[in-house]
This record gives sequence, C-alpha cells and structure tokens, in this order.
Amino acid sequence: MKLQANELACLGGAPAFAEPLHVAQLNLPPWERVEATFRHLFARRQYANHGPLVRELEQRFARLLGVEHAICVVNGTVALMLLARALELKGEVIVPAFSFPATVQAVSWAGLTPVLCDVDPDTHSLGPKGVAARIGPATVGILGVHLWGRACAPGPLAELADRQGLALFFDACHGIACAHGGRWLGNFGAGEAFSFHATKVINGMEGGCVTTNDARLAARLRTLRSFHDGETFCDAAPRMNAKMSEAQAAMALLSLDELPDNLAANRRRHAAYRACLGDIPGIRVLEYGDADPHNHQYVVLDVDAAAAGLSRDALFELLEMENVLCRRYFHPPLHRLHTYRAGYDPRDFPVTEHLSTRLMQLPSGQAVGPANVERVCGLIRLIQAHGPELKKRRMGTS
Repeated sequence: MKLQANELACLGGAPAFAEPLHVAQLNLPPWERVEATFRHLFARRQYANHGPLVRELEQRFARLLGVEHAICVVNGTVALMLLARALELKGEVIVPAFSFPATVQAVSWAGLTPVLCDVDPDTHSLGPKGVAARIGPATVGILGVHLWGRACAPGPLAELADRQGLALFFDACHGIACAHGGRWLGNFGAGEAFSFHATKVINGMEGGCVTTNDARLAARLRTLRSFHDGETFCDAAPRMNAKMSEAQAAMALLSLDELPDNLAANRRRHAAYRACLGDIPGIRVLEYGDADPHNHQYVVLDVDAAAAGLSRDALFELLEMENVLCRRYFHPPLHRLHTYRAGYDPRDFPVTEHLSTRLMQLPSGQAVGPANVERVCGLIRLIQAHGPELKKRRMGTS
C-alpha cells in the first residue's frame, strides 16, 4: 500500500500493480467444469444451428426472468438490431445521448433514424419529459437503456408510448438479474435486449438474448436470426446469421450456474468500495438502493472536480499509471461521435455533457478481491489528498 505521494507512479514510483487491473474482469467457472462441458460438446459434434445447449439456455434464462420467450443470438448488439428490425418500424426512434455506441448503431443498422435525447440527471437514463420534447411527426419508437442496471422509467415511458402510439423497447445489456417494482428487467416494453459479453454478470464469452412476452414478436425474432429455412416461424425478412454457437451457450450456462455466487461477490465488492471511499471529498460511488434486486456489476465513481481538487480525467490517468485501468463513461457521448454529431449542438445535452466529464467505472469482477479493492481505494485517497500538487506536476509548472 502506497502511503507517500513520492511513491506514486506519476512521480517516478513503480506501478502499484505489476499486472493491469481491468474493469469487469472475467467471471470464469472452474476449469474442471469447463473441460467436462466441452468434452461433452466435442463428443456430441453439434456446434451450431440451435443445438441443445442453446435451447437449454433459452429456457433457463426465460425462467430466471419470469418471461415467456428468450431468443439467444450471437451478441448483445445483434440482439438489439434484430429486436428493432422485428418491430417492423419505419421512421425515427428516440435514443439516449448518454449510452454505449452500440445502442445507437443498432438502431441505424435496423434501417431506423436515431434521434438523440438528453437524460435525466438523477437516473442517467431517458425520462418522459425529455422524450416528450423530442417526439415529432416521424417518431415511431422509444429505445430506453437500463443504464447501470437501473430501470429506465418503464411505467412513465410506457404511458407516454401508449398515448403517442409509439413502440417502446429496451437495451437491457446492463440489467441481468435486476428488477423494478418487483418485476425482473426483461418483462418491460415490447422486448428487451441482453448481453452475455465477458464484461457482464453472465459471461458467455460473447452472446446475447432478446426477451419478450409477445409470441408474434418472438416468432419474428426466431425467424430473423437464422439465414436458412430449417427454422422458420413466420414470414419475416431480411434474415441473417445471428445464431448463438453451442460453445457460447456452454459458457453462458456455466456462468448461469454461478450467478448467485457472482452476485453475492459483486455486492460485497461494491459495498467495500463505498465504505473505503465514502469520506473522500468530491468522490462518490453510485448507489443502487435496496428496493429491488440489483447485480452491482458496475462500480461507478462520480468525481466532482471542484470538491475533489482534481478532475475525473486526471484521476483516470493517474490510476492508469498505477496499472489500474478504469473506464470513462460515456466518453465521448453519442452526440459527439463522428457518425452521429451532425445536426446536434452539445448545448442541447447539458446533463449528458455534465455526466460524461465526471463518471468512470472502477475495476470489478472475479479477479478483484478485497485486498485489491483496498489498494485501489488507497491510491484514490492518496491521489486526491495531493491533487493540487499532482496537477501542477502534470502541467509541468513545478
């Protein structure tokens, strides 16, 4: 544990961690279980085309969320693309400006026109007031994002969508094992898209899924995800090869078995970060409350530069020199991306602009034990305590 400022890597000290400590490290099952699972998979010699492991994953994931249909695909972005396409929309869809690029890219790939909207300062997600102001004659849908696993105003947005005759669907890639009002995410809107990326609490080493309680929409999704006629549930086009492989399903099923343990570890890690950082001026760990179950997958730090004495970006860079590799969210925001910035004025997105300069994700996951949490928090405490001095040295003024 570093105790003196001159031990920091930015002042010539050795990095605090010999190996990089990443955000959302892989939650991997024991090797013995992986080996046994893949021995069965190789013996069976069915690696694709909706095999028994994909079927099992769809059934178990649907039971986990209490939803009627779960349709697995190759990744979360494709899940969102197919969902947008299967809704048979033509026109504009309102999308939060504060989200991952894949959210808006999926809308574009589905042949729709995304309309970016600023987010609510408390929830960091779309709110009904902001969405209502962006609705125009060409609007056909609203795409909410359950950011950090917190529900994106499902009730108010559903009322607004019903009143305006719009489709409502959700990007739930952060939302596995999260609930709202006693109901699991995956049951809201027309459909919801999940991710089994390696950074998610269920890790399929990639993979995705759409959930819905609409049988007709489920049939369209099952048809669209496969390019061959062997699996046709309705008249839908254009089709594509979006099939999840048996290897992906095998990893996701192993991860699903370990979900309770991983959720408990996430809660402990999140609580440890909050406890260690709670008294540092200008530094706050985002809390998720106890009203509904939450996966605590994202340890999000809010840095108030004025109170902390250094900016989020300065803290990010100084931690990076210590081999603590955080992630800035969302940097840059969607309205500043080259592909989507035309026609937008950053001044129309004050909340997104504000959040995108303050938030970052701290390392979490299986590889980040209590000792690592303590060392990362110790670094943040040491850096904040010497913020003005470090800032001067970074600027080369001393």
